[in-house]
Amino acid sequence: MKFKIPFTSGDFTKLKSRSKLFSSKFKHKKNSKLETLLRNLDIDLTREEYLGIVLYTFVNLFVIAWIVLSLMFLVMQIKLFYLIGAGIAIVLAGFNAITQLGYPGLFQSKRQKNIDKNLLFAMDDMLVQLNSGVALFEILTNISNSNYGELSVEFKKIVKRISAGEPESKVLNDVGKKNSSVFFRRILWQLSNGLNSGSNMTLIIKESVNTLNEEQMIQIQNYGNKLNPLIMMYMLISVIVPALSVSFMTVVVSMMGVEETIAKSMFIGLFIFVLFFQIMFLGMIRSKRPSLL
Repeated sequence: MKFKIPFTSGDFTKLKSRSKLFSSKFKHKKNSKLETLLRNLDIDLTREEYLGIVLYTFVNLFVIAWIVLSLMFLVMQIKLFYLIGAGIAIVLAGFNAITQLGYPGLFQSKRQKNIDKNLLFAMDDMLVQLNSGVALFEILTNISNSNYGELSVEFKKIVKRISAGEPESKVLNDVGKKNSSVFFRRILWQLSNGLNSGSNMTLIIKESVNTLNEEQMIQIQNYGNKLNPLIMMYMLISVIVPALSVSFMTVVVSMMGVEETIAKSMFIGLFIFVLFFQIMFLGMIRSKRPSLL
């Protein structure tokens, strides 16, 4: 997964150059959550530079949208076209700025889920290789070259630093501190402590696999418990309510002699509502899916 700021074009170097004037408006802030987030994601941007890019995009989008909308409303001969255009433009630019500010956190969450999803398979792979007598560094290299998504990317960072001469235990500990996945961080700490104490790495990995299996079962049970009320709500809003609404509207339309256009609009509106709710329901199901599945 490559980090790219939404609704921007060009690499970070070009974006930093374009927004340099705006970045200078922000003062450095210690213990900034955004700064920590960018550093943990290995993004070559400071907090001030990122905020400068967001402000630069906000101003550009506002100006462009204002001009386009104002000209459109002028052609349509709408009064106060410039004020209406400015109002809509600032809403669009503001929504874009909020999206950009929240994107690092969303990106980190997606990365964490991708790591957790592949973690159990990678640990099983590591356990098999350890039982076969493969050295730990070779195992880390093999996993980094395997298809484990973001987990392989994290292991590539580990292998690169170890190859540069840093101690294995220190690298594992440092990468664990920066990673947002609780399970991955716990495993790296266990490996680091095992290397420092000279413990049997096979037992450590085996225990980690057992722990992940137990955690996965707990997440599946919790997921099932969360789905029950959601399914009831889905049945109520997507099945029962539309069926009763169609029957009620049919009776009302036939008895009150409602115009055909209004009647069609009512049924179309009901259809759009049900469709929107079903899309929203699918999003809720996806968001509550356990990270280890």
